[in-house]
Amino acid sequence: MPNVQTKPLQVTALQQLDVYLFQKFNLLCHQRIKQLSVGISKTGDGYLYAAIAAYLYFVGVTNASAFFYMAIAAFAFELPLYLAFKNTLKRARPFNSINNFHSHISPSDKFSMPSGHTSAAFVFATLISYYFPAWGMFAYSWACLIGLSRILLGVHFPGDIIAGALLGYGCAEFALAVFN
Repeated sequence: MPNVQTKPLQVTALQQLDVYLFQKFNLLCHQRIKQLSVGISKTGDGYLYAAIAAYLYFVGVTNASAFFYMAIAAFAFELPLYLAFKNTLKRARPFNSINNFHSHISPSDKFSMPSGHTSAAFVFATLISYYFPAWGMFAYSWACLIGLSRILLGVHFPGDIIAGALLGYGCAEFALAVFN
């Protein structure tokens, strides 16, 4: 076996900024805001997306059928990409990489980037904005709150949220471009 030299992992300025912003968000966050963040984060677990899409579809709202099928297509792109990025990048979660920090909740998986909650929220918000433009501002605000809640709960860095938002938005736009 050849002698392979490995370099120590370099911490970039961008990573330092991510940790700095994460710590600032969490230092300024009171316990009541963290408790509210738990509820906001739970709205991004996926059940509410399915319930809203099914409701619109079965009630017969204009564009609901197209929205429903486009959501299936967009999530069919988003989920495997999310899993591939997460398991390739293998970024440690904040509570695993910052000394003396403990998250407010336990995440469902080991790695941090990208944020799956944020990615899914931005898929949904992008499609809501496209099919139901009057609700677009609300949908994107909700998606941003889901991302922020993940930082405040201590399970993601701000960069994870940005990556998740870009992934979700990109997958929704790709599905719209391909299937619309």
